[in-house]
Amino acid sequence: MKIYIMTDLEGVAGVLDFENWCSPESRYYELAKEFLTREVNAAVNGFFEDGNKEIVVVDGHGPGAINPKLLDSRVMLMRGLPTGFPYGLDKSYDGVAWVGQHAKAGTEYAHLAHTSSFRRLDLSVNGISIGEFGYFAICASELGVISIFASGDEALTKEAEKLVPGIETVSVKKGTTPGKGNDLSTEAYGKRNLGAIHFHPDKACKLIKKGALKAIKRAHTEEFGLIKLKPPFKCVAVFRADQNKPKTTLIKTHPSSVIALMNNVFYDAKRVRG
Repeated sequence: MKIYIMTDLEGVAGVLDFENWCSPESRYYELAKEFLTREVNAAVNGFFEDGNKEIVVVDGHGPGAINPKLLDSRVMLMRGLPTGFPYGLDKSYDGVAWVGQHAKAGTEYAHLAHTSSFRRLDLSVNGISIGEFGYFAICASELGVISIFASGDEALTKEAEKLVPGIETVSVKKGTTPGKGNDLSTEAYGKRNLGAIHFHPDKACKLIKKGALKAIKRAHTEEFGLIKLKPPFKCVAVFRADQNKPKTTLIKTHPSSVIALMNNVFYDAKRVRG
């Protein structure tokens, strides 16, 4: 099987907050990259234990968060994503997995939750609220590529299980902040959702390896992992009021392709965010 692994940083065990862990200028950024790369290697070990031959790891965190030196030598690394969705994913892949993923904006008891930017309140397709996990999973489904595995905080695993039938998930930490934070400014929301209870990175890796192996074995024998949405498609993106910018709603439609819709939405969303 050929597997595409999408990665992010905020859903990794031991990554404690945005300021100190998630940007190149953060004091613990290199350690955060090490933690993510170790979690990715754990998933890779689980997949290869079932005899997989080809895995592409995608560095999906904005400024980059994979340490190539520490990455398993059996995989290929993609950085500098192809413009627009689905970021190099095509029908040659048999499955998609996520490592280090966080929950969508406004999720209660999530850790470091957001959807692409802190200003976005919500994003929905055909009435289904989705985050960064969801909008890539629906693109994969349009291509017929199944979503088999996701690891991150507990809120993310619940989000993934609700959206994708049968997906295997592993929680490596649990957020402790109640409420949604929808009434906050962009800056204030970025400082929210910082509390969490984390597994030790070693334990997180053990859980991820076990979950990835279970997922790949199930993928050989079970039918799961596709989101069934019917066209036409409608996306509603809502942005929070911020400084001199009012609360804004962006609505886009497409008659047949959710991939084309996502590309259209995110092009215009850049202009909305200013």
